[in-house]
Amino acid sequence: MLSEVIVPDDLVKEIRNIMSAARQNVARQVNNEQLLAYWNIGRVIVEHEQNHNERADYGKETLKQLSRTLTKEFGKGFSRSNLQNMRSLYLTYPKYQTLSGKLSWSHYCELLVISDTDRRSFYEKECERSGWSVREMKRQISTSLFERLLLSEGKANKQKVLELATKGQELVAPEDIVKDPYVFEFLGIPENKPVLESDLEKALVRQIEDFMLELKRIHVCRHTAESNA
Repeated sequence: MLSEVIVPDDLVKEIRNIMSAARQNVARQVNNEQLLAYWNIGRVIVEHEQNHNERADYGKETLKQLSRTLTKEFGKGFSRSNLQNMRSLYLTYPKYQTLSGKLSWSHYCELLVISDTDRRSFYEKECERSGWSVREMKRQISTSLFERLLLSEGKANKQKVLELATKGQELVAPEDIVKDPYVFEFLGIPENKPVLESDLEKALVRQIEDFMLELKRIHVCRHTAESNA
């Protein structure tokens, strides 16, 4: 009878590190694709409005009808409020490169509510630097961290405020990113349905494969256009 084989700890650790890195990469990829897709949807909506010189009331009705059409096809991720957020995302960040891949769509939905540019920029940069979860960022905003810093006199006082702000900080893990309700909507997975890890991985892989096919299609179209020119 064979004795039980003991798996070396260093082997398990190395494989664990590989899996952790892979999951982080997938989470970042999904997050970046979601932000890019929603930014582009916002761009298309704004360009449509500009081309048709839509009145404010007509624009609202258009978003309402658009929401109904897209919701039937893609799910509740295209509610009127979410479409409005996509529109606001493009208007607030007209250059996609200025968006941070370290922040999720849920982060930006909260940031877009902040009308003051300096205040919004502060929370965006501090969130990126400190790795705040959405919940933690909302807590910092509700406790007026930005205003408290403005009222703090001297570098020492400002440092104390920042130190207090980092207490209770919740870092976002890769699995937290892909469990975001907005990500479930983006991948077409019902939020209230129990999801096996294998199903989630399949959805992530499918999303990345679709993205790679789209890149290939764009490349072929450009090559054809250049050849015909």
